[in-house]
Amino acid sequence: MIRVLIADDQAMVRTGFGMIIGAQSDMEVVGEAADGVQAVELARRLRPDVVLLDIRMPRLDGLEALRLLAGPGVADPIRVVVVTTFDLDEYVHTALSNGACGFLLKDSGPALLVEAVRAAVSGDALISPSITVRLLEHLSSPAPARDDGGLSPRELDVVRLVARGLTNAEIATQLFIAVGTVKTHLASVQMKLRARNRVEIAAWAWERRLVG
Repeated sequence: MIRVLIADDQAMVRTGFGMIIGAQSDMEVVGEAADGVQAVELARRLRPDVVLLDIRMPRLDGLEALRLLAGPGVADPIRVVVVTTFDLDEYVHTALSNGACGFLLKDSGPALLVEAVRAAVSGDALISPSITVRLLEHLSSPAPARDDGGLSPRELDVVRLVARGLTNAEIATQLFIAVGTVKTHLASVQMKLRARNRVEIAAWAWERRLVG
């Protein structure tokens, strides 16, 4: 079973997410938190597979809670998917920097929420399609020309497609290679870039303007 912790200051949202998660045969809600402090405490104690974390919460905001659970320097990070009403660029940038495994808007719908949880568990990441390109483009900043991170041409091909939100299977189809080969390339990319997940790889690509 995929164990999920839901952290949101609105009871109706927690209930709604709980119903969506509970309706899945392989998922269960193991806890609910109404503020950031409680979210961190429960996550550390229960060690869920995924935390669904709101941003604006009492006592401790979700981005700071995310940093404590999955940010740089955390020895044993917990997978966190940020789910919020606000698609502000600064929120996405901070979430990606602090190790989020996904970024969803609350109106994305049940199917995308479930998909985001599964993606996080499998080591992938999902960002709401409606904001992926726009928000990642806004993350772009001047970077040295030809900054390829030491990646091979084929690895760069894979990275560009990851940055556009394609799954491993879709990348394999696009590049006419096996899914296993895509995974091998991604493992190499993560090691070279010291990226912990696909979201960090995508952010790296957009920041260096590798995606047109």
